[in-house]
Amino acid sequence: MDWKSLPAFLAVARQGSLRAAAEATGGTHATMRRQVESLEAQLGAQLFQRGADGLRLTAAGRRLLPQALEAEAALLKGFNAVKGLDREAAGRIRVSADPMTAHFLLAPVISDFCALYPEIDIELRLSFAIDSIEKLETDVSVRHVLEVDGEAVGRKLFPLSIGIFAARDYLDRALPKAGPKGQGLEWLGYGPQADLLEFIQNSPYPKAKVRHAITDPEMHLHLARAGAGMAILAAWTQARFPELQRVPGTQLDERRSTWVLLHPDLRRVRRVRLFVDYLCAALVERRAEFIGG
Repeated sequence: MDWKSLPAFLAVARQGSLRAAAEATGGTHATMRRQVESLEAQLGAQLFQRGADGLRLTAAGRRLLPQALEAEAALLKGFNAVKGLDREAAGRIRVSADPMTAHFLLAPVISDFCALYPEIDIELRLSFAIDSIEKLETDVSVRHVLEVDGEAVGRKLFPLSIGIFAARDYLDRALPKAGPKGQGLEWLGYGPQADLLEFIQNSPYPKAKVRHAITDPEMHLHLARAGAGMAILAAWTQARFPELQRVPGTQLDERRSTWVLLHPDLRRVRRVRLFVDYLCAALVERRAEFIGG
């Protein structure tokens, strides 16, 4: 069905002529005639016949009219339901973030935001994979990356420091007996992750044994806290868990930055703009936690 033909049918039925229908809808006489003829061809029935006072509905036209009016009313109801919705502080926002950041840093921020805006709901997707903003997999994304590609827009907030951490009692026990390049120490491994293996090789402890294959950074955090070995973690974890200590002789890696990103089309959506503004302000307040020390 060519749905453009239905408004033309209704306009002619209301106005009684092609010319009057064209003037009422801002179209042309030729376009109106073509759309009516197209609808008649699709239906296999004549909808109008010419009389002395203009175009009149045929029996087929009279039968179609109430159905067309019902369809028009349903469509207008739909338009009215969403009209101005992007200007309201209400609705759903899809947010993606990595679990570590969400669990320990975003939870209080989202809670405070939702208390301020009770008509806005958050759909939070937690994943270490990066959802695509360009493919509309998410509305807002909190990312810690080296650089941002694609069409997403957003704000670069501050560096995210990554470092090597272990429990204080583990270091007190193991470090005095370790070799000059880490012999006798243990890394908590992620498996065959090339960038992390390179991180280990470039550290002061490349000869420490890499044990386990654990892909969840939060488990690395808890194992390191329990004294299972050295872990590569975000520097903010030390502020939250004082039993952790940056391993002596290591430096923080600040090549990554924290970004809050969204699709360009969403900048005009009020609920998204409110959330992004609030989120960025709250994260900047927690800047010291992210940067670490």
